[in-house]
This record gives sequence, C-alpha cells and structure tokens, in this order.
Amino acid sequence: MRIRRLSEGTVNRIAAGEVIERPASVVKELVENAIDAGAGQIDVAFRGGGKSLIRVADDGIGMGPEDLALAVERHATSKLADDDLIDIRFLGFRGEALPSIGAVSRLAIASKPRGGGDAHVIAVEGGQLIPPRPAALNLGTEIDVKDLFFATPARLKFLKADRTETVEAAEVVRRMALAHPEVGFSFVTEERRLVDVPREEAEEARIRRILGAEFMENAVLFEREREGVRVRGYAGLPTWSRNNSAQQYMFVNGRSVKDKLISGAIRGAYADVLPSGRFPALVLFLDCPPDRVDVNVHPAKAEVRFRDGALVRSLIVGAIRDALAGKRTPDTGLSRQTAASFRPVMPRPFNHRGFDEEEKQAALAMNMPPASAPLVDQEEAQPDYPLGNARAQIHDNYIVAQTRDGFVLVDQHAAHERLVYERLKRERGGRGIETQPLLVPEVVDLDPVEVERLAVAADVLAQGGLVLEPFGHGAVIVREVPAAIAKGDIGGIVRDVVDELAEIGVATSLEDRINHVLATMACHNSVRSGRRLRPEEMNALLREMEATPNSGQCNHGRPTFIELKLADIEKLFGRR
Repeated sequence: MRIRRLSEGTVNRIAAGEVIERPASVVKELVENAIDAGAGQIDVAFRGGGKSLIRVADDGIGMGPEDLALAVERHATSKLADDDLIDIRFLGFRGEALPSIGAVSRLAIASKPRGGGDAHVIAVEGGQLIPPRPAALNLGTEIDVKDLFFATPARLKFLKADRTETVEAAEVVRRMALAHPEVGFSFVTEERRLVDVPREEAEEARIRRILGAEFMENAVLFEREREGVRVRGYAGLPTWSRNNSAQQYMFVNGRSVKDKLISGAIRGAYADVLPSGRFPALVLFLDCPPDRVDVNVHPAKAEVRFRDGALVRSLIVGAIRDALAGKRTPDTGLSRQTAASFRPVMPRPFNHRGFDEEEKQAALAMNMPPASAPLVDQEEAQPDYPLGNARAQIHDNYIVAQTRDGFVLVDQHAAHERLVYERLKRERGGRGIETQPLLVPEVVDLDPVEVERLAVAADVLAQGGLVLEPFGHGAVIVREVPAAIAKGDIGGIVRDVVDELAEIGVATSLEDRINHVLATMACHNSVRSGRRLRPEEMNALLREMEATPNSGQCNHGRPTFIELKLADIEKLFGRR
C-alpha cells in the first residue's frame, strides 16, 4: 500500500483521540476556556454520563461571529500573541479542543461579546461546519456537546458506566474550583448538584468547602519561595493518610497537573513519617514565571517540565517537612466514629464481700481511703507543658498524662522509636553518628545470601553507625554500633536490617536507604511495650517528645499519642 494523505475528517478524529479521551476531558477543555475568557461564574450541566449532553455556560468576554468561525478551526487561538510557546499565561493555547470536540460530537457554541454586539451560534456535527447565525443569549458563552463520540462509535465501548464518568467529570470541576477560588462553579446532573461554590471566595474557605472541615483540621499550612518559584498549600498530617493518591491536588500556575517530579517530591517529604502503601492528603500550589516551566509536553497538558527540577523538588520537600516537623499532632477533636465507640455500659453486679460498712459509706461519700500505690499529687503538676504531666501507666504500654484542658494517651514504644530515630538522624547530620565499639565483637549467623546483601550495603550501614563485615561463609561480625542502641539486641537488629535491605532494594537513593536502616535500628531499640516506667521516666519521655520534630507519629506513620479535650470528655458523659 502506498503512502497517502489522510482526509481532514480522519485527521481531526485522530487528533480528537489524543485530546478527548472521555467526557471528563471535554469538561476540562471547556472549563479551561471559560476561565481564560475571564469568567466569574461557570455552570456545567451533565447528562447521560456525558454522552447525551455536556453544557458549559460562562459569563466571560464572549465572541463575535468572526471569532466563532475561527474558534472551531484547528490551531486557531487568541492566547498566543506572537507564537511564543515559552511565555504561556493561559490554561489553553493550542487551539485544538473545540475542533477536536466537534469532530466526534454535535457541537453548538453560542456567544455574545462583552460590551456590545449581538449573540451568534455556530455548530459543528461530526466535523461538518454549520456557519454562524443569530442566537438569543444575554451574556458570555454557552457550549452544548451532544451525542459525544457518535462519529466514532467504537470509542463508546471504552467508556465506563454513566455514574463513573459523571464522578470523573465532577472531580475535574472540583480541581478547577480549588485552583480558582475567585470563580464560582456548579456541576449539575439529572439527579443532583455535585458541585456548587460561590465566586470570590477566600482560598482557605474554598479548600474547606471542597475537601471538608476534617481535612483542614488535620492539615498544616506550608509555604516557601526561592529564585522566583513559590510553593504553598496544605499538607495532611501523616496520621490522616489515605490508601491511594486520590486526595492529592497539585497545581502549577493555576493548572491542575499530575506530575511525576512533584509526586516524587511529595513522597520524599513524607518518607520519614508514612509507611509504604499510604499516601498523604494534600493541596499544593506552585507559582513560577511562565518561562521556568514547559506546559507543552502532554496532549492534555496534564504534565509539565521544569527548567530547574532540582530547585522545585528541594522547595517542596523542605516546605512540607518543616511544616510537619512544627506540628506535633492534629487537633484531635472527638470524631463521630470515636464518639460511637464510647457507649455507656452498666457494670455487672459485684460481690463486695470483705468491705465493712464504714468503707462502703466512705466510698459513697467520695472520701476514698488511700490506695496501696500513692497517686501523683495534683499540686505538683504546676508547669503547663503541651503534653501535660504523667499520671499513670496502663497495660504497661500507654502513658496517661493530664494537660490543662484534657488528657493525652501516649504509646510509649511508638514515641520512643521516633525519638531514637530523630536522634540518629541529628547525629548523622552533625559530626556523624556516635558509635560504640563492642568490647567483644558479636557474630551473627545468617544465610549466605543475607551475608552478601549486608556486604554490598556495608558502606551504607557504616554511615548509619553499624560497622560489620563477613565472617566466614554464613555469618557476619559486628564491630561497632550506634551508641544510642548499644544496649539493644545486636543480633536482632542485624537481622531486621537485612530484611529491610531486601525490601527497599538497591534502586532506592542512598539517603533513603540510610534513613531506612536508621529507622529499623530505632524501632528495635526503643522502649518496648510491656516495660513499666517510673513517673520520672514517663515525664522525661513527654518532655523529649515536646522538643523533637515529627514526634506525633512513629517511623511507620502511626500516631504516637492521642489527645482528648475536656469538652469532648464532657460530651461523652452528656454534660454538653
């Protein structure tokens, strides 16, 4: 078969396949055009999963009949004044969206220019143009897309259920609404209104409205700027993580993106505080001069390329890490789920044999006799510490501390694990981890493959303070360990490190591998569950937590303590 030129209709349908993947793609392109037109209100109507009707109406600057005719031609745009693909200041710029939509649907565009002129409508059906004609429209632009993919019926087979397509399209509008709080948005289906936000809303209020009050209560503000690049947003606390990345919203110069560099930077920022398989909830806005980022690298403009990727990554990682380190714990107001777990329980009858009448009367009068173990004197707890003063240890694992307006329950193992880990990192970032040579080097028996794995990672382990070398065919000899864990189970630590090295693999960066090793050693040497602590030990642990960054969660992302306010306690007992 000889080479031939394809027909214009075929070319348009091929191009439409790149830009218009599903109904949500249509919504994205049309809403972006409305924002570029200076709209203050954008209303989306969605029917039949987007296949029967998608209508986008705005109050933007509108178009006259000449511009309408050009708008449906391929690569015709008002957003590139001098063909400069570097200085792009609009969301759209290629001039592909409208002709691509018209190639696979029945498209009608009605528009009235702002400041004067009559309204006109133009239509394109399966690539066939119907010239502009007068229309009735008060202001702005209204675009109807009917019978999507009727010209390419094979594409319909690849669409998902109507409800799924509707959710995807609504999510597009939600993301746009997050990026542009100055614009009002609505998204309406046959059944209900899925998005409805007013115009001219403050950024924090818009985020609260879209993502909910619970997100804002479990997120910290971050912001940093360097060399003209500014990053800001709200980072969800590690204790409020998700099992996927659906709650991550990333915007570059007002454009919603799913960028690998930004996603990788977010993972790096949370590497110390989130376990594998968990994802933070986050809203991130990155603003930079247009010539510092290339948005012309993806057909749907979903990915970008930065001129200085290292700078962007450094800004994101540093801003989020510092914000998380400065936040010890979320404001743990009593959630509905937590409140539901507290149910009044009638105590079972108990035979009080052995108590005389005087003791019973004293108990009823709340004039209790002294217990066998003296309680902490309430008057001693004068200092108003953030984590309060230790009052008791329960089940040999949890510390109960009283604060000024409630109480704190601390997981002693998880808390001490984080403290040891942060100490090791701090030492490594200074003069190096303080090590202690073993008076009698310890020999640890291992599988030959495990011995080889440790030998390959010997330099990494040495930077973590663990100095060892192969000892025969199936063992290693440990000569030095970090001083912070010198009293731990050396053999157990080495075996855990071997397992950790097998899991993270050699592709992980050197920094991350060292941190993984430090975290493993910290976990193994922390205060174990089941160990009884003296009051001074419990209070010392609390004071060190207050001074240590990231102390609100252990190395695996689990919370180290929870706080219950006095108001929440009163709610549980019906006092509020």
